Amino acid sequence: MEKYDVVIGLEVHVKVRTESKMFCSCANLYGAEPNTLVCPVCMGYPGVLPVPNKEAIRKTVLAGLMTSCDISKFSKFDRKSYFSPDMPKNYQISQYDLPFCLAGNILISGKRFSDREPLPEKSIGITRIHLEEDVAKSTHFPKSSGIDFNRAGGPLMEIVSEPDMTSADEAYAYLTVLKRIMRYADISNCDMEKGELRCDVNISLKPAGRKEFGTKIELKNLNSFRSIHRAIDHEIARQAAELDAGAPLSQETRGWNDDKGSTYLMRVKETESDYRYFPEPDLTPITFSDEEIDAIRAEMPETPDAKKQRFIENFGLTPYDSEVLTNEKAVADYFEKAATKSSNPKQIANWIISELLRELANSANEISECPVPPANLAELAELINKGTISGKIAKQVFTEMFQNGGSPAAIIEAKGLLQVSDSSAIESLVDQAITENQAQVEQYRTGNQKVLQYFVGQVMKLSKGKANPQMVVAMLKEKL
Repeated sequence: MEKYDVVIGLEVHVKVRTESKMFCSCANLYGAEPNTLVCPVCMGYPGVLPVPNKEAIRKTVLAGLMTSCDISKFSKFDRKSYFSPDMPKNYQISQYDLPFCLAGNILISGKRFSDREPLPEKSIGITRIHLEEDVAKSTHFPKSSGIDFNRAGGPLMEIVSEPDMTSADEAYAYLTVLKRIMRYADISNCDMEKGELRCDVNISLKPAGRKEFGTKIELKNLNSFRSIHRAIDHEIARQAAELDAGAPLSQETRGWNDDKGSTYLMRVKETESDYRYFPEPDLTPITFSDEEIDAIRAEMPETPDAKKQRFIENFGLTPYDSEVLTNEKAVADYFEKAATKSSNPKQIANWIISELLRELANSANEISECPVPPANLAELAELINKGTISGKIAKQVFTEMFQNGGSPAAIIEAKGLLQVSDSSAIESLVDQAITENQAQVEQYRTGNQKVLQYFVGQVMKLSKGKANPQMVVAMLKEKL
């Protein structure tokens, strides 16, 4: 691939989370019986008029602010004409030359989809974010097809990137960051299984070093980040092989077959003139004052990157820990509530990453369903720090908390799990361990220092995990 430069741009459609659809009062819901959330407006009946959804517009502007876009003070809706069985009016109300948001960017970095070296930090430009109405959903059966118009007319943002990405890994990282931002700002849940986030990929190859772009080919039918990564890698290799063979590439739209791991021709790509854009005559332009934009900016939540950096600076976390904890806003909020009640925030981070997230994954629960309140996790950590219980006992207590609820103190008392810190009691256990393991005593005294851990294990076993480990180690060293 050293012969070619790869150029990738993404068009990401994000369903905006609102109560009603974009231009009518039908519920904007997923999962209802087919064709039950429809009305004359979203079905395009003659004589009806659209009314724009103010909340969808506000959230689109918020998405622009979260991605460092310039917000247009004057915008309008346009008609985009094309025939499709999914489009009841045979035109779509969208935006063309005056979208709500322009010229933004987001930073990508960190772990690749693969296990190779982490990606360096890179800014990916956002050309525009515009708002439009969604289309219906087609379902194909062996001998027929069905159309569900419940989704038609729903508010849908299209986020168009600059062609700044050069690999499947960068595209994957961009989508990961973009999804995180949309969820942080409560703009969308971005659930790909529900069609709340869909992505089209534009790829072209050009001889290395040439400024002029190659022929752009669009990929569709990509239903997961993993599929997007696989499709990009496949299409790069396919286009390179075609160019190596001297075959000309044509502008086209290709689908992705995940089972076969290959793309296939869908249609020759339309150009902008084919859509016959013109201003939507049934809607007036949308204007914003500086005060209105500032009011939306004041509602902006902390961005994931800002939160990640703050956790590093304020709580002493490593970049890796902070990255994991800020991946989901709910997890970040949980950590912060627990950390502010703890003398050791790093310890809280370790418990969440190593224990809590694992238990949540095993139980298929979200952090919102976690049976362990943040204050209880902080209390458990403080009991370890005070020497009330050992780390090993703490894991037993945590498991009980997660499975059955309850506070750490109540569980420790009920189950008799207090750590033994009485020196005479520990001395008795140490003496017993030494008496019963004379062979290991000789190994230690002849220079095998590793045997000390064997003795620690024996004492902890005799105490059923309750002995204070620090006192055990100190006493063993003295007596051995």
